[in-house]
Amino acid sequence: MKSYNIAVIPGDGTGPEVIRESVKVLEAASKRYGFNLDLHYYDFGGDRYLRTGEVLPDSAIDELRGHDAILLGAIGHPQVKPGILEKGILLRLRFELDQYINLRPVKLYPGVDCPLKDKGPEDIDFVVVRENTEGLYVGGGAFLRKGTPHEVAVQESVNTRYGVERCIRFAFEYCRKRNREKKLTLCGKTNVLTFAWDLWQRAFDEVKEEYPDIETDYAHVDAITMWFVKNPEWFDVIVTDNMFGDIITDLGAMIQGGMGIAAGGNINPEGVSMFEPIGGSAPKYTGKNVINPLAAICAGGMMLEHLGQEEAGRCIERSVMEVTGKHLKSLAAGKMGYTTTEVGDLVADYVSRL
Repeated sequence: MKSYNIAVIPGDGTGPEVIRESVKVLEAASKRYGFNLDLHYYDFGGDRYLRTGEVLPDSAIDELRGHDAILLGAIGHPQVKPGILEKGILLRLRFELDQYINLRPVKLYPGVDCPLKDKGPEDIDFVVVRENTEGLYVGGGAFLRKGTPHEVAVQESVNTRYGVERCIRFAFEYCRKRNREKKLTLCGKTNVLTFAWDLWQRAFDEVKEEYPDIETDYAHVDAITMWFVKNPEWFDVIVTDNMFGDIITDLGAMIQGGMGIAAGGNINPEGVSMFEPIGGSAPKYTGKNVINPLAAICAGGMMLEHLGQEEAGRCIERSVMEVTGKHLKSLAAGKMGYTTTEVGDLVADYVSRL
């Protein structure tokens, strides 16, 4: 029987609650499809930091690197200054494990309320491929005369040919494998950000010659945000940089029904990847058993597909669609008509018999 070593980081707030349900569904899938998940739990997050002063020990990186994948719940604690945990755990893992792709499916499931007029599941089904280790998020920059009336702050966007090209190439390969519209859109800002986006555009134009079966186009990031709202059906796969990807994927989450359903992967195709619900730790709902676990469950499904258990991953998604289409009143915490535990039970049951 095939076995996978999975690192599980439940994290902060409602993270442990949604991870509990994700693991429940993963175990149902492993039983049905005949593979084993060897789960190793880690307590990285706000409580550990407040207790020990340690965010992520150096030894953890090498230990996590030895797993097949990482399943993450949520990072963010109301008693910890913003940025400490996010940079010390999330960004550090992305950078040190070279998870250079952030993969964000944007798909409207049956029964989910969409804020866009006259748009349904047939209109919203695309994927954003976001470069995940370069750009403005590398932390490059400096202050000059900080704290004075003449203060200068410089934030640097670092884009390498190597980093840009491997992201673009991943997007082309993903678009081909997805085999839907076979259309890849480059999202940038070539008319203003003329250095970084000159590099992106040239790399895109060169790589696309190797993929004659893929239709390509380009759109400025501001136009992309407009068309996400007006014509989301235009898109199949979108590739973009770190900052623009961060922004447009949150808009994507809203048009697919909200953070309660949005899942993503931080991908290193040659190493260990990390999968997570997009929403935060939602501390006000901690321990109430009312938070929506579907995003974490979908993240688990993405993880299985990435590991090669594609049929099991697709079964989890179909099961989630059964639950949204037939059971839930809402995706909002406390308004689903079911508890967190009951939603997990519903999905696990469908996985077992669908």
